[in-house]
Amino acid sequence: MEKDKLLKQLNNLEGEENILKAVKKLNEAIQKQPEDEELYFMRAEFFYKLNRYGEAINDYNHVVALNPDNKEAAGKIDLIHTILRYHNTDIYANPNTDMDPWLE
Repeated sequence: MEKDKLLKQLNNLEGEENILKAVKKLNEAIQKQPEDEELYFMRAEFFYKLNRYGEAINDYNHVVALNPDNKEAAGKIDLIHTILRYHNTDIYANPNTDMDPWLE
């Protein structure tokens, strides 16, 4: 029940300060329930909102490891890869390839 109450409380937070506080609460909850995919997913969503894509993708990957059927987390991983490709195009300025060596 505590987890449901926490997730409901954190569901529609806005603002960086509030989100960082929520991440701290989720960290504590994850320590108590390390196999709960919902907690990792919620924390990943907050990292995504903060544009902290590395941390977000790590949590989404953890969700997929816990539940391979979670299509939403898998979709978010693909979305972040696309965002990173778009934002980091200057790194891949080689005209001989359009392959992304880090994300492929």
